Amino acid sequence: MILTADYHTHTPYSHGKNTVLENATAAKKLGLRQIAITDHGFNHLLFGLKRKRLPDLRAEIIEAEKLTGVKVLMGMESNLISIDGDTDMKRDDLDKFDIYLCGIHEVLKYKRFSDMYNIMFANYTAYKLGRKPSAKVIANTTKAYVNAICNNPIDILTHINYKCCCDLKEVAAACAEYGTYIEINTKKRHVSLEELNLMASVGARFVIDSDAHSADRVGDTKIAEELLNDSDFPMDRIDNIDGRLPNFRFAEYKRNVNA
Repeated sequence: MILTADYHTHTPYSHGKNTVLENATAAKKLGLRQIAITDHGFNHLLFGLKRKRLPDLRAEIIEAEKLTGVKVLMGMESNLISIDGDTDMKRDDLDKFDIYLCGIHEVLKYKRFSDMYNIMFANYTAYKLGRKPSAKVIANTTKAYVNAICNNPIDILTHINYKCCCDLKEVAAACAEYGTYIEINTKKRHVSLEELNLMASVGARFVIDSDAHSADRVGDTKIAEELLNDSDFPMDRIDNIDGRLPNFRFAEYKRNVNA
C-alpha cells in the first residue's frame, strides 16, 4: 500500500503545529502527488478557521505548491451542525475552496440547541459512559449524515463513527449514490474491518487520510495498514493509493456551476 495523496491535514490556521509549506514539504519527501490543507470549520468554537484569513491561507498554499511541486488543495474539515444536514461551509464559501470534507465534532456552534443535543451531546455522553447510543440517537445521527451528503457536494466524510454512532450501511449507501468518499482515518481508530467491508458491500469508496496535526504525521498509513493488511477488504475501493487519485464531486459541482 503506497499512499498517493493525503487529503486531511491541519495547520496553525486551526490547531495544527506546522505550516502549509512544512506539510507540503513532508508530502514531497514521501513522494505524494497531492495534499490538502483542511483546517477545522468556521463553527468550531476553539479551533475554527476564520473567513478573514482565507486570503492568507490561499497565498501560503500557492507558495507551497510553487516551492515543492506538490499539488496543494485548499479545503476545510467542515462541521455537521444540524439534523437537516447543514454544515458550516455556506454556499458563499464554496468558490474559495478546492476540496470539501465534513465530520462530526465537539464544541461547535450548532444550528439549534436540539441539533447540539441530538448530534453531539447524546452521542458524546454514551461514548464517555462506554455505552452504545440508543436507537433514536443512532437514527438521528444517520439522518444528519445522509442529509448532509444529499444536500452538499461533500468529497469526504471524516472519521465516521468516532464518538458517534450511525447506521453505517445506510450512510455508506448515500455516499455511494452521491459520490462522497468515506475516510479511513489513521489518527483515530473509528471503524473495524467488518464495518469497512459492510460499507464496501453497498458500493462506498474510500480514501486513507492521516488527519495530521503535525508535519511528521503527513502521509501516515500505520492504522490503515494494521487494519487492512492480510484482509479480504477490496483494496481497489481505496482511491488514493498505488498511483490512483479520487474523482471528487466538489470539483465537478464547481465546474457545472461555472459552466
